[in-house]
Amino acid sequence: MPLIPDFLAPTRHTDPAEALAQVQRIYQQQIGHLRDAMQRFVAGETPTSSVRAFYPFVRVHTTTVARADSKLAYGFVEGPGRYETTLTRPDLFARYYAEQFRLLRASHNVELEVGTSAHPIPIHFSFAEHDHIEGTLTAERRMLMRDVFDLPDLAAMDDGIANGTWQARPGEAQPLSLFTAPRVDYSLHRLRHYTGTAPEWFQNFVLFTNYQFYIDEFVRLGHAEMAKPDSEYIAFIEPGNVVTRRAGLQAEPGDELGSAPPRLPQMPGYHLVRKDASGISMVNIGVGPANAKTITDHIAVLRPHAWMMLGHCAGLRNSQQLGDYVLAHAYVREDHVLDEELPLWVPIPALAEIQMALQQAVADVAQVPEDQLKRIMRTGTVASTDNRNWELLPDNMPQRRFSQSRAVALDMESATIAANGFRFRVPYGTLLCVSDKPLHGEIKLPGMANHFYRERVDQHLRIGMRAIEILRNGGVDRLHSRKLRSFAEVAFQ
Repeated sequence: MPLIPDFLAPTRHTDPAEALAQVQRIYQQQIGHLRDAMQRFVAGETPTSSVRAFYPFVRVHTTTVARADSKLAYGFVEGPGRYETTLTRPDLFARYYAEQFRLLRASHNVELEVGTSAHPIPIHFSFAEHDHIEGTLTAERRMLMRDVFDLPDLAAMDDGIANGTWQARPGEAQPLSLFTAPRVDYSLHRLRHYTGTAPEWFQNFVLFTNYQFYIDEFVRLGHAEMAKPDSEYIAFIEPGNVVTRRAGLQAEPGDELGSAPPRLPQMPGYHLVRKDASGISMVNIGVGPANAKTITDHIAVLRPHAWMMLGHCAGLRNSQQLGDYVLAHAYVREDHVLDEELPLWVPIPALAEIQMALQQAVADVAQVPEDQLKRIMRTGTVASTDNRNWELLPDNMPQRRFSQSRAVALDMESATIAANGFRFRVPYGTLLCVSDKPLHGEIKLPGMANHFYRERVDQHLRIGMRAIEILRNGGVDRLHSRKLRSFAEVAFQ
């Protein structure tokens, strides 16, 4: 018989706060059991049988299609039935879970059933943020660990729910969330690896860029905000979880554990933190659609309110000038990295709230009247390719396709970020800056490029940050568009 924690019987709740407290109680009991067993295993003790612990679950039963009228695109189930999901990290997701529980109660007036699921917690997902005890094990003990503890099971981590391909087996409950607890835990660990920062620091608005110049400027602006005692932001976080608190604020426990890494991670993350988590996270995804898919696959589990791409592109029209902006309202997907998850025949619509915020931000920051915006910004189709040297392909085929699509700009990441936003129901947008015009003989030369970057990066970044401010002030409820919902959508945002 495996060694498991004492059984806690399922409980039913009408108070969302009580339901959340029970989730936290179960999770802490189960995680504590695993951590204690792992510490003893590292010390040399070998358990007499396997050690297991399990994720908490939340479940609701509905008997009617009736629900409270709501303008939200989430917070309700589609019809009668049993719905449930496993949960993890109720400390990190406390605010999120509490809101989802509240909405389910408001929409259906049903009890929230909380209990211990049959889905085991992999030992790798039990370690605390700064625990690295497995690194002290010999090769033999690491091999034995596979016999003692549960390991991550990829079969429990696929994206079938998000992709719309998941089907319930007879007697199985319908899902409440896009992601199971193991899938969430997997992404939380990947975020630490790829960005060099803890998931706790991520904010509800995310900017992506494909150039370090933008990050350099974001770091400068972040430290400038920290020097203002009245800044709306309370901390600035850099890779290695290096924390700079706003002037006048005391350091908090754990701040001292941050340390700049000897080398930057693959996709370094930076976070301008607000107390309500509605600040700005920025990630340098580098060049290419593979990174764009990888990082958005993982950030999606944090359920941000919006993400946007700010980067450079090739202008495809002769009327464009270097430094002009392109606001994407459609995408040509030649990136190929999402073809299996999201078929090419699926349209990726522009989201009005994001489009309007970006357009207003360009007018505000560039100080251009709205009726003159066309002088510096073009709205149109952006093509994303996975071939950086598409110009060298024979027979001019890419150029012909881009012309047929009416594309006005070309990059390697924007369509991927938008498509994954569509796939994971995360509002998305793209504002690019023309840095060269290869079809018209204007390629970047070193001196010209350096001048261009210095002149445009600051303004472009400020436009992105201003757009987030507009979205935040307008109310995040407006962002979660119904056009991102499928026929049978999960209840959790």
